[in-house]
Amino acid sequence: MKRRTWLLAGLGAAGALVVGWGALPPRSRLGTAHRLPVVAGEVGLNGWIKIAADGHVVLAMNRSEMGQGVHTGLAQLVAEELDVPLHTVRLTAAGHESLYGNVATMLGNMPFGPRDEGTVPERIAHWATVRVARELGINLTGGSSSMADAWEPLRLAAATARAQLLGAMALKHKLPVAELTVKDGVVHHASGALGHYGEVAAQAALTPPGEVTLKPPAQWRQIGQALPRIDLAGKVNGQARFGLDVREPGQLFAAVRHCPMLGGGVGPVRNLAQVMAMPGVLRLVSLGPMTGSTAAYAVVARTTWHAQQAARALEVDWQAPPSGRVDSATVMQQLAQAAQAAHDSGGGFAFRREGDVKAGLQSAARQVSAVYSAPYLAHVTMEPMNCTVQVRDGAATVWAPTQVPGAAREAAARVLGLPDEAVTVHVTYLGGGFGRRLEVDFIAQAARVALECGGAPVQLVWSREEDMTHDFYRPAGVAVLQAGLGADGRPVALAITNAGDALVPRWLSRIVPRVSGLIDGLTRNGFPDSRALGALTAPGDAPDKTAAEGLFDLPYAVPALRVAHVATHSGIPVGSWRAVGHSHHAFFLESFIDELAHAAGADPVAYRLALLDGLPRHAAVLKRAAEAAAWGQPLPAGVARGVALHESFGSIVAQVVEVTQLAGRPRVRRVVCAVDCGTVVNPGVVARQMESGIVFGLTAALYGRIDVVRSEVQQKNLPDQPLLPLAECPVIETYFVPSDGPPTGVGEPGTPPMAPALANAWFALTGERRRNLPLI
Repeated sequence: MKRRTWLLAGLGAAGALVVGWGALPPRSRLGTAHRLPVVAGEVGLNGWIKIAADGHVVLAMNRSEMGQGVHTGLAQLVAEELDVPLHTVRLTAAGHESLYGNVATMLGNMPFGPRDEGTVPERIAHWATVRVARELGINLTGGSSSMADAWEPLRLAAATARAQLLGAMALKHKLPVAELTVKDGVVHHASGALGHYGEVAAQAALTPPGEVTLKPPAQWRQIGQALPRIDLAGKVNGQARFGLDVREPGQLFAAVRHCPMLGGGVGPVRNLAQVMAMPGVLRLVSLGPMTGSTAAYAVVARTTWHAQQAARALEVDWQAPPSGRVDSATVMQQLAQAAQAAHDSGGGFAFRREGDVKAGLQSAARQVSAVYSAPYLAHVTMEPMNCTVQVRDGAATVWAPTQVPGAAREAAARVLGLPDEAVTVHVTYLGGGFGRRLEVDFIAQAARVALECGGAPVQLVWSREEDMTHDFYRPAGVAVLQAGLGADGRPVALAITNAGDALVPRWLSRIVPRVSGLIDGLTRNGFPDSRALGALTAPGDAPDKTAAEGLFDLPYAVPALRVAHVATHSGIPVGSWRAVGHSHHAFFLESFIDELAHAAGADPVAYRLALLDGLPRHAAVLKRAAEAAAWGQPLPAGVARGVALHESFGSIVAQVVEVTQLAGRPRVRRVVCAVDCGTVVNPGVVARQMESGIVFGLTAALYGRIDVVRSEVQQKNLPDQPLLPLAECPVIETYFVPSDGPPTGVGEPGTPPMAPALANAWFALTGERRRNLPLI
């Protein structure tokens, strides 16, 4: 159990947790109706559901829509339990209460692998984490967690509302509840239609629900169906409101120009008079570093165009970072040295230790070693960073495409010197998130600029160049992998040591005021795990699961295993990037497993299956992908296949890639993807998310890199860091492996297997093993 000490350190004696305070269950997530403001005859039935006078259902939406289809999926859960058509479910923004926090994200950060499920330590940690997460109530959209988090509370909220509504209708017509049915939101009896929900909503609010049961799968009519997305029409006809679409009366526009050196400062503007005389320019605002940003100037003007032209014209005496300049090439060398030194000495933080690795390696019939690396990566969201803020009469309104509305509100409040309650946040649609909009730097900047503008709403927009050169990048990483093979070719010992910046402590330090305050409160009140959580906000780095996820939780059975991480401080800002640590750790591990199969003279699929003993779900996914891809069947000359299997965010994904060679470069022509993501709520949405993750992962595998020279990012725009062209997009086939488990993540799990499957296919085609990303 040593490998779990880092998470459970704050729990105390496990036996003490199930008595006294520990005997209490987590607070209910049903909530009460007072949390939802009602208008125009609406009636609230709990913290999630209102019924409109015309019978429509109003759902409190606590998750951001950034293209992943979450608004449709969550509405589908409610529509199913209430027996209403999906199009009759309307959305309203959820408030900031802890009820709407994301419990599943914290559960996803528990340090357990697939072979730990159901064990006593896993169950204790699960229980404690749910309690702490419920109290923290941190509302974020990320970690492919939205459906997993909502699966029980939203269905329960809708089923409870249904029970109240049917009870009220039964009282109104003096009929037994058992004789009533619902179809398309209309209550029926054998005698005929009785009316829609809106006609009894007021009485339902006063009616106890009685015993509430969820629909069994056999009665589902909407869950499991590829229903059209509810946001589709608005995104086609232009009615959808993204951050850049915000227009308020008297609105002004601002453009930002950061110091080109990450962490640098601003100096005097040499041509201030000329810039202020440019058409439409109104004001210049100096922006110090805030919530992790680099210092900058913002130009306020009548239009975005005028503001951007003026920002580009600024001639500034930029100040170098006080900690000195940094080069990513030097960082990569340092990471390689740190990983190798720790590997040789047995150093680093061991996330997993089983058996005697040293003895296993020494007694092995053969050893295989390799070093893999991955670069920094930018998010490159379609919609650059932007935020609109109005400060007036001691209050502020924020319109933002954000994944963290609570943190956005707090960031704006801190900058403006206002209480959180004086700040209202309207979450718009997000033109992509991928973890970049878990940050609040652009929101703090917009609030600071708005403070200078006399009550006018101001929209701050970053150019693409500012967006790419001042991101919070996916951490670079280097991993040393060493395996000892037995006479049968199977690994008897495996040691993995990787080095890179831990991103969670960095992220928490940028939003720390609220988190640390809540953790302090939990500690004072005796909540388990709060001291371990508090360590993440302390100076220095506590162990960060994302720094080793996808490595320590590998599914393969190895008798002796050690997985360790060396935490580094590169000086380059890092943050969450789609699939987080899995995004590059899958490349390290699955490419190395392929190397072991080759060394053993074994088929890559058969080799993996032999190591999946006791994990039938993983084996089923791998077999499904291989079957659909006709693995083992002949291919045309000049074409080869590669395979990868990876679990992330609770979902298991296997991909088979068919690759050919064009002008010395890999060209992917087909990707076969099999996935077990639990219950599939909307197959169309899930398939598109797998496709999205594959294209995202293929782009990164072929083109993705960020180079920093003397603290300046070299990739300025898309020509420097291209996206996958449409002409290079492969045919993608997605297959679902049936599961009766609750839904798991789909927004990110399609990305990690892409790079190793491609690299393995390239090796099969050319005999060349590429161990560094990008592959070309």
